[in-house]
Amino acid sequence: MSTMGSSAQLRRLKPLYQLVVNNILAIVAVPLAASVLLKAASLGPEEILARALALRPAHMFLLAFLPAAATVLYLMLRPRAVYLVDYACFRTNPNCRVPFATFLEHSRVWPGFDERSVRFMTRLLERSGLGEETCLPYAQHYIPPSRDLESSRAEAELVIFSAIDDLLAKTGVSPQDIDILVVNCSLFAPTPSFTDMIMHRYELRKDVRNVHLSGMGCSAGLISVELARNLLQVAPRGARALVVSTETITPNYYMGRERAMLLPNCLFRMGGAAALLSTSGAGARFRLARVVRTLRGASDSAYRCVYQEEDDRGNVGINLSKDLMNIAGDALKANITAMGPLVLPASEQLLFALSFIARKVLNNRIKPYIPDFRTAFEHFCIHAGGRAVIDELQRSLTLSDEQVEASRMTLHRFGNTSSSSLWYELAYIEAKGRMRTGDRVWMIGFGSGFKCNSAAWECIRPAANADGPWANCIHRYPVHIPDVLKH
Repeated sequence: MSTMGSSAQLRRLKPLYQLVVNNILAIVAVPLAASVLLKAASLGPEEILARALALRPAHMFLLAFLPAAATVLYLMLRPRAVYLVDYACFRTNPNCRVPFATFLEHSRVWPGFDERSVRFMTRLLERSGLGEETCLPYAQHYIPPSRDLESSRAEAELVIFSAIDDLLAKTGVSPQDIDILVVNCSLFAPTPSFTDMIMHRYELRKDVRNVHLSGMGCSAGLISVELARNLLQVAPRGARALVVSTETITPNYYMGRERAMLLPNCLFRMGGAAALLSTSGAGARFRLARVVRTLRGASDSAYRCVYQEEDDRGNVGINLSKDLMNIAGDALKANITAMGPLVLPASEQLLFALSFIARKVLNNRIKPYIPDFRTAFEHFCIHAGGRAVIDELQRSLTLSDEQVEASRMTLHRFGNTSSSSLWYELAYIEAKGRMRTGDRVWMIGFGSGFKCNSAAWECIRPAANADGPWANCIHRYPVHIPDVLKH
C-alpha cells in the first residue's frame, strides 16, 4: 500500500516538476532582468549616459557589430524551413476489394498452395488486424494471379497518377511549377523509371531534379521526405518538391509454400500517396521539424530479417525472420535515443539523464526510464506494418489506445500499404477532426535493411474537411478489433 501511495504522490508531483524544469530559463531570467532594471533605475538616466560615453570607440563598435554580425551569420547558415503544402492518398476502388473469403477461395484454387498453406494464411488473416475492405490490384483477382510487366506497370500508373491528380487539384499547383521529383517503390523498378513515367505523363520541365528510390523498404517514404528536404536547401527559394510513395503489389505475390514468405501475401495491399513540399510557407499545412534515420544494416541478423529470396522451388518472395520484432525494437530504441534530445522537453531529458547515470552507478540494477514522448507530440503515426508492430510500439512508448488508433484503423481499412501508410494515418487523424493548429505529429516507419526512420511535423493549418481516402467510411471508425486468440 505504501508503494502504491508513493507512486500516486509522485504522479501528482510530476506536473509541478515539469512546469518548473521546462520553464527554468524564465524562472532564472525574470529575477535577473528585474535586478538589472532596478539597478538602472537607481543610477538614473544621466549616470547611464555618462558611463556609455566613457566607453572607448572600439568597445562601442564591438558592442554594436558583434551581435549584428552573429545574427546575420545565423540567418545565412541556418537551414531553410521546409513545409508540407498538402498531400493526397490513393483512393481504392470497391471493385478491388478482397474479403477474407475471396482471398482464401482463390488461394485454394491455385495449385501452388497446399491445404497446409491455406490453413496457415487463414490463421494469419484472422489475427492480422485487417478488415474486409482492403484492396488488391486487378491482376491479383485473376486465377492464377497475373504478375507480368504490363499488369505491374498498370497498377503503378493507376495508384501514382490518381494520387498526383488529387494533390494537384487540392493545391492548384501546375505540373510546370514542380522543381524536384522524388519517388520511392521498393520492389518494382522498371525502365523507364517511375520518375520518367511521371515526367512523361505530366510534361514536367526538362530541368526537374528527379530521383527514383528502390529497395529501401517500408520506411522509404520518410527517406524520400528527407531527400526532398535536402534538395530544397540548394534549390531557389520557394521551390517545390513532389514526393510520391507507393509499393507495387502485382509482381511480388508469392506463389510458394514457405510459411515465412506467405505473410506478405496476407498483409500487403495496394496504396500510395503524393506530397508537395516547399521552402515557401504560403498556403502550407505543416512544417517539417525533424527527420531522424537509423540503419542497422551492419548486423547480419538485421540485414537478413526482411530478405527477398527464392524458395527451394524457385518462387521469389520476401522472407520475414522470426527475430523481426526484436530487431525492430532495437532499431526503435536507437531512433528515439537520437530523436529524444531534439524534441523532448527539458523535464523528460533530465529524468532520462538521471536514470542513465543511476544505471551506470548501480550496474543496471534498476529499470531504464522511458521518456514520455506524449509530452513532445499530440499525434502518432506508426507504420501499419502489422498488428505486432503496432502492439510493440504502443508498449514501448506507453501510448494509449487512442494514440495508436490511426495506425490500427489504417491497417484495418487499407492493410499494409508500405511506405504510404503514414500518410493514410495522418489523413485519418484529420478526418476525425482531431488536428489543431500547433499540434505536433510523430511519424515512425520501419523497413528492410533494417531501418527505423521518423519525422516530426508541426501543424500550421488543419484540413478544412474530411475529403480524402477516408471520406466514405470515416463515420464507421473506429471499429472494434477482437483480441488475438491464443492457441
